[in-house]
Amino acid sequence: MLRVLGVHGIGTHRYHRRKGSAPEAAKALAADWFQHLGTAMPSNSSVDLEVAYYAHHLHPESGHSLDEDPDSLSPTEQHLLTEWIALLRPGMTAAPPEDRLALANDWLLRAHGPGTRLFALTFCRELHAYLDAEEARQAATRSVAEAIDEQRPQVVVAHSLGSVVAYEALWAHQEHDVDLLVTLGSPLAQPVVLDRLRPPENRTRPPLVRRWVNIADLDDIVAVPVRGISREFKGVDEDLSIAAGMWEFQTPGAYLRSGDVADVVFGRRSLT
Repeated sequence: MLRVLGVHGIGTHRYHRRKGSAPEAAKALAADWFQHLGTAMPSNSSVDLEVAYYAHHLHPESGHSLDEDPDSLSPTEQHLLTEWIALLRPGMTAAPPEDRLALANDWLLRAHGPGTRLFALTFCRELHAYLDAEEARQAATRSVAEAIDEQRPQVVVAHSLGSVVAYEALWAHQEHDVDLLVTLGSPLAQPVVLDRLRPPENRTRPPLVRRWVNIADLDDIVAVPVRGISREFKGVDEDLSIAAGMWEFQTPGAYLRSGDVADVVFGRRSLT
């Protein structure tokens, strides 16, 4: 049986609110992940799938604001948003700095609609909570490391912000070998993330990870710049662009249902 550990992305604090504890939230997330992955996994395969849960470390008790106005973001969160959207709309950098937030907001609404704009604000709030709150950052990486220690997974599948947490956890806690790290829709190559990673001097595959495959949907606005991870990091065995069929990049569902992802996770794809 293949042992797989998932590391979730943003927007999962609702599991904690609904279930009342991190362990129960992890179980609920694992059930959802298995439901998606089960549609694409080989018929003759079996998997022991668990999820490392860390979202409760990034949220105040009341949860992050659901305000859809970018002006509700803190100055640091606004900076994260404008730097990110500038990767998707490069001409924005020609505008005066004081106009870029409004331009980012307008572009998100026109190109992707209000649902994606709300996702983008949530992403910036949680990314800021991870990068700029030292206690929360250490607690999140420790949660992932403890899950690796307990589950001893052969494969770690990390989605969105979870790829950042997993990457740093695998560097900071080098106790167990991992056969394969799969990053899905990862923001690791975004400059606002890349320049803050730990350890800063090692942009390479974590030491006890034997193989690293990055997978990004062509329409995933978080996974930018395109193929940036294989350019910025050494030791990436494969950097795949796929068409999983999204707006669902905000959740891991479309990725986990993808045959391309299943082929990598279950070893049906031969890496070059």
